[in-house]
Amino acid sequence: MKKLLLSLTVAVVATFSAQAQSCVPNPQYADSTYGAWPDTTTNFPPATQNQFYSTDLNFKVPLDATLASASAPPNSTIQSFVVTSVDGLPTEYDYVCSNSNCTYNGGDNGCANVFGTTATAGTYNVTINISATVLVTIVPGLPPQSLTQPTSFTGYKIVVGVAGTIEQVIAPIVVSPNPANDEIKIEGISASMKASKVEITNIEGKVVASKEVENGTNYSFDLAGMKAGIYFVNVTHASGVETVKFIKN
Repeated sequence: MKKLLLSLTVAVVATFSAQAQSCVPNPQYADSTYGAWPDTTTNFPPATQNQFYSTDLNFKVPLDATLASASAPPNSTIQSFVVTSVDGLPTEYDYVCSNSNCTYNGGDNGCANVFGTTATAGTYNVTINISATVLVTIVPGLPPQSLTQPTSFTGYKIVVGVAGTIEQVIAPIVVSPNPANDEIKIEGISASMKASKVEITNIEGKVVASKEVENGTNYSFDLAGMKAGIYFVNVTHASGVETVKFIKN
């Protein structure tokens, strides 16, 4: 029995070790002032259902706090930077930082690896939450004070698609103009995506307009009668739902 339990323990540890991920900061970004790679325009690479996924996000923590936030007081520096959570990932996905506690000093290079396997297709909007400790000189002549400020980075997404179709949904769906006044145009819906409908929802999730997708690739919506505010275009296709936010003036 002890031998069997030992064998099972070794097997579990070996499996966990095989799946555990890590990353090493890419040295090509060492000379950068600050930033994240890929950025939200390039975004994370797509994933495929039931296939293991692994990708790195590299970042350079700014030393000057005013580079990260226009509201930061002049001559304030970032003392430390902590990745507190990554929200919106598929439930089967996880992440790990190059530092075990996801804490970096101002000016550091770092990275985080996102990994996992999911059977659920869809578009996952990812939010990266961080907490920054900033040294701020409140009274000239006195030592700076440490202030901790939480903030979030949005705009990242992971598209999980069906094998054989994922390459067809990489190109972004574009809503223009944005912000809009009287009308919006939706471009980028290809026949290979096998889209079925396009909906506009308000910030409460209520559908305010909808169209069935036929043979066209571009669609337009009249915004007359819609109140000013934030809305979402939702395109339902073979690999899930693509969502694009826009503003109605």
